[in-house]
Amino acid sequence: MSSVVEPLPSAAAADAALVERYLTHARVLKRLAPRTLALYRADLDKLARLAAQAGVALPQVQHHHVRSWVARMHAGGRSGRGIALILSGWRGFYVWLGREGGIGANPVLGIRAPRQPRPLPKALGVDEAVQLAEHIDEGDDPWLDARDAAMVELLYGSGLRVGELVGLDVAASDAAARAGRGWIDLDQAEVQVQGKGSKRRAVPLGRSAAEALRRWLAVRGQVMAAGEAAAALFIGRRGTRLSAPSVWQRLRRRSQQAGLATPVHPHMLRHSFASHVLQSSGDLRAVQELLGHASIGTTQVYTRLDFQHLAQAYDAAHPRARRR
Repeated sequence: MSSVVEPLPSAAAADAALVERYLTHARVLKRLAPRTLALYRADLDKLARLAAQAGVALPQVQHHHVRSWVARMHAGGRSGRGIALILSGWRGFYVWLGREGGIGANPVLGIRAPRQPRPLPKALGVDEAVQLAEHIDEGDDPWLDARDAAMVELLYGSGLRVGELVGLDVAASDAAARAGRGWIDLDQAEVQVQGKGSKRRAVPLGRSAAEALRRWLAVRGQVMAAGEAAAALFIGRRGTRLSAPSVWQRLRRRSQQAGLATPVHPHMLRHSFASHVLQSSGDLRAVQELLGHASIGTTQVYTRLDFQHLAQAYDAAHPRARRR
């Protein structure tokens, strides 16, 4: 009687079986949603294909293999965030395989995705910012137009965050201080702001912003505000404190009505404020204090924005910069 020897499973079949075991483990233990499980499977299938191309089984993958695959994905245009997500999936698989006794060391441990370049903040040009601030919508409610003009002047003229803007009161009070709200002081020409981390700072109030605020305060009382909203600097037609989404909506509408090419959001005006102050003064430390940044490193992004502006001016004006 001849015995039939069953063929050993191929490396590909063994790897596929490992992946299935891990996915079953992850589905049961982590209670993953079907879509998340599908993403795990796609990342592990990619790992198995790369390992097969390198001529190794999944348990034989080494640190240098993973490093080369990360470099290949990066060179192929994969974002740092995308690579980080893939590495996370691979790392989890090898943690499980280590617990199962299948490997001695995790080949993904210590490998990080390439750092994604920090995008430059979007800022308006000086002419665009002035165009937005001075725009008058003849078809709009004069009450709303006065309020929106004051908001633009504060966002651009003082570099406020939208949360800081809607948290402002008309005047200082014990209630505002206890609640962590800011206020305007027209006599001293400054804004008292409650920023991130409950840090309070005073920001200068420019002449245009002060004039816009006086125009707004002259008509603000046409709408009655009750309770806490009675102290709010910016209110809506229903007499409640204005919300951040409402500011976004009104600013977008105003920028479109003013004929700007790009819809404007509140943080774009904060970026414009910082960029234009830095261009004029060159004082990075002062910009840091005005913005309320805890670290100078956060403010340094505006030096890149300023350099970009200078580079564009050079390209446009310098005869040696022009290419045929």
